[in-house]
Amino acid sequence: MFSQFFNSLVSRSKNEVLLSPLAGTVIPLSEVADTTFSSGALGEGVAILPSGNTVVAPADAKVKAVFPTGHAVALHTDDGLDVLIHVGLDTYKLEGRHFKVHAQVGDTVHRGDVLIEFDGDAIKAEGYDLTAPILICNAVEFSSIKGNVGDTVHELDRLITARER
Repeated sequence: MFSQFFNSLVSRSKNEVLLSPLAGTVIPLSEVADTTFSSGALGEGVAILPSGNTVVAPADAKVKAVFPTGHAVALHTDDGLDVLIHVGLDTYKLEGRHFKVHAQVGDTVHRGDVLIEFDGDAIKAEGYDLTAPILICNAVEFSSIKGNVGDTVHELDRLITARER
């Protein structure tokens, strides 16, 4: 009887897994060369040094924001994560050059749907850092956020685990 009760308490804590929206090498958010991201002011997560040129939906989600310059998208996943995917640092200054957006605010997207295509070589050639922060903006709702730092990931590999309170 007590073991059944104890197990019911333990099993209530659940993990939400966010898959990777980009291929590349995962680095700690603290190493991002922009304090807006590295300080955690916008949320917790990781960053990816992209090896590809595509951002895909990491989960079934609703598109909450698409930045006019095409460099970032915000999603609310069906699992309750508020996710910001931001391609590059200061890339808003490109005014949309080198970005092609495939999603609009209000769209329902499914895991693997293409959200943004970008020309990484052209962005780097213009002198921009291509580091892509991936943030859980509602991290305060979770007891911990843990990313697969140091891993090389492909699109839709496990990236972040958010443990519910």
